[in-house]
Amino acid sequence: MFLGAVFFVLFSLYFIFSTFISGELTPVVESAVAFSGQINQINKEQVDLGLPVRLKIPAIKVDAAIEYVGLTLDGAMDTPKNQEDVAWFNLSPRPGEIGSAIITGHYGWKNRKASAFDNLYKLRKGDKLYVEDDMGAIITFVVRENRRYDPDADATYILNSGDKKAHLNFITCEGDWDKTTKSYSKRLVVFTDKE
Repeated sequence: MFLGAVFFVLFSLYFIFSTFISGELTPVVESAVAFSGQINQINKEQVDLGLPVRLKIPAIKVDAAIEYVGLTLDGAMDTPKNQEDVAWFNLSPRPGEIGSAIITGHYGWKNRKASAFDNLYKLRKGDKLYVEDDMGAIITFVVRENRRYDPDADATYILNSGDKKAHLNFITCEGDWDKTTKSYSKRLVVFTDKE
């Protein structure tokens, strides 16, 4: 049973990062192995954490509902259905659990509407953000750093915390729009730590 679960995680993460939000990062087997290890690190004490329902980032005026996403039929990490919302990747830990939780959000204007993560790039080290769960608890995170990646960059650092602490990483697109690939030229990842 355990080997089946590890195989599923490895197989899933291979496809997630072969497209990483519409063709972003290339597959990294080491990331998948590290991520499967994180799943086993979650404390039994953390079972009391609820499901995330709202993200608030005062520094950039984000107050967004949190959708839950997994994998698309073609094996990619899914994205929020509504551009004003963000999405927790539900194969990662819940925000506040040990490991690196992942929240994705759209970037760019569509139908004359801004997207949730249009200003994510403005976050700086020390900025605070808040995740509310379905039991009313609010978990505070502090920005550690932000990084930009090429679409074919190594994704290891995004998934692997390895320090037995709780992190929350945000992923969005950035850069120039490519009409041929229907994707942006860069990926922005903001790394945060639980306060």
